[in-house]
Amino acid sequence: MSPRRDEWLTAATCVSMLLVGVLAWGLYLRPELRVDAAALGALPHEVAGWRAKDVPLDVVIESMLEADLHLQRLYVHPLGEMLWLYVGYYGTTSGGRPEHVPRTCYESQGWTLTEQRTLDVDAARGLRTNELLIEKAGKRRLVHFWYRSHRSTGILGGVGVSLDHLMGRAQTGRADGALVRVSTALGSDEGVVTARARLMGFESALDPQLGAHWPSELAQGS
Repeated sequence: MSPRRDEWLTAATCVSMLLVGVLAWGLYLRPELRVDAAALGALPHEVAGWRAKDVPLDVVIESMLEADLHLQRLYVHPLGEMLWLYVGYYGTTSGGRPEHVPRTCYESQGWTLTEQRTLDVDAARGLRTNELLIEKAGKRRLVHFWYRSHRSTGILGGVGVSLDHLMGRAQTGRADGALVRVSTALGSDEGVVTARARLMGFESALDPQLGAHWPSELAQGS
């Protein structure tokens, strides 16, 4: 390597380190954010014909998850079909993401994972989801889950969440997010394709409402 090129690389490294330091210091100096989750709590109880009732989360589970807001509902379709929605919202100060993921939680409760995949639900909106087919004592359940932030939706895992939070911090100072989980039981003779269509139709209608009712974050004292 030539001396000139070595000097250029050294200078570029120093500039990069300086910029990272300035960014980190700027983030440190930003005031702590306070969550106002009232909008998410007011999410409409009707989604594309599905009507919901709120179902309180078990106190022990709620304390374990430590979210800024839990939203758990049972949705019923006029044809009698049912599905469950859970949203766990974490503000920037809370880290923006849960420590517990659905697969781990279900396995700890005795469910066996039999199939898993990722699906495009609404390509135009960037909505994708993880799909789990689980089974316990002869019962089957299809579970979809993804992560969402004030910036984007359809985030599938930890790496995507971390990148989204990094961009959010740099742009607006916000790094909040939520786990969104939708699940349905499969009838004894029901195929996965039918249950999947049920979930995806609901999710396509739900996600825009989540965006419209996303919590706000305000600087402390504002």
